[in-house]
Amino acid sequence: MPTHLAPLLLAALLFLPPAPAPTHLAPSSSFGWPLEGTPVVLRHFERPAHSYAPGHRGVDLAGAPEQPVLAAGDGTIAFAGQVAGRGVVSIDHPNGLRTTYEPLTPAVTAGAGVVRGAVIGALQPGHAGCRGPPACLHWGVRRDKDYLDPLRLLRRPALRLLPWDGTRR
Repeated sequence: MPTHLAPLLLAALLFLPPAPAPTHLAPSSSFGWPLEGTPVVLRHFERPAHSYAPGHRGVDLAGAPEQPVLAAGDGTIAFAGQVAGRGVVSIDHPNGLRTTYEPLTPAVTAGAGVVRGAVIGALQPGHAGCRGPPACLHWGVRRDKDYLDPLRLLRRPALRLLPWDGTRR
């Protein structure tokens, strides 16, 4: 890059608008919302202090009974069935993450491949943490045994600027 353009590029990057609020995130190139459109986040992720501590290991999204639930990203169905009387689908993604969706009536079977946006089931009422709408989706993600905030899947990676000294590396 010509050195006379570096200050202009830096100025443009410094005045980018702030990132949108977590409930209005646009999908990244790898992951998207598991419900059509931009659902309302009813309850956010609360990291537990340790494996058995209280917390909220995902987010609850407002929905409607029988609404299609979508794969948030490409992957392989790791589980599709009942857990404690609720329908659950889990997807293993190539980047080592596992996303989980409940309560739903699964429309997929374990071992099947899915792509982002594919219908994996129909949302069902009955999620205990759902306050307000007739149904809401609990969407979780983890890497190994560590639970993560699924809303982070929707954010584009942060841009990191390095000091400019006029030399190329």
